[in-house]
Amino acid sequence: MKVRAERTKDFETIRQINIAAFERENEANLIERLRLSSNTFSFVAIVAKQVVGHIFFSPVSVEGTCPEHLLILGLAPLAVLPEYQRQGIGSMLVQHSLKECFQSGCCAVVVLGHPTYYPRFGFVRASQQGLKCEYDVPDEAFVVLESQAQALRGVAGIVKYRSEFIDV
Repeated sequence: MKVRAERTKDFETIRQINIAAFERENEANLIERLRLSSNTFSFVAIVAKQVVGHIFFSPVSVEGTCPEHLLILGLAPLAVLPEYQRQGIGSMLVQHSLKECFQSGCCAVVVLGHPTYYPRFGFVRASQQGLKCEYDVPDEAFVVLESQAQALRGVAGIVKYRSEFIDV
């Protein structure tokens, strides 16, 4: 298994992976709209020369107290072909891509996801860092990971996703 940045030739495969993983087109359509934005990150997982997984990050904003220069990303979506799930591919995508995002200047990543999945990578409840999700979700489902300790010091407020997320 290996992880690399997406390439243009991967776009249709990424679309099919997301449709298969989520059993709908919403996430695939979201990715296509978000690719037009700046400061996005997209990675694929490859097994035996086949792209089998995908992870995407896009900038979020904080309505409240947050310096303009801070880059905070939202992780969404993360998808692995059903026949390749539960083999560590999703974990490998998360670990590799977080390193890349942090090395590129991102100070934190938020994710609205399964409460028992993301803490294994160091994510904590966003509310512990003074952040709240714009959507009405359980506190334990909205988590954050800082690039380094105190990266979000003085940051507080409501995390706003890009408008493209409305249709998901």
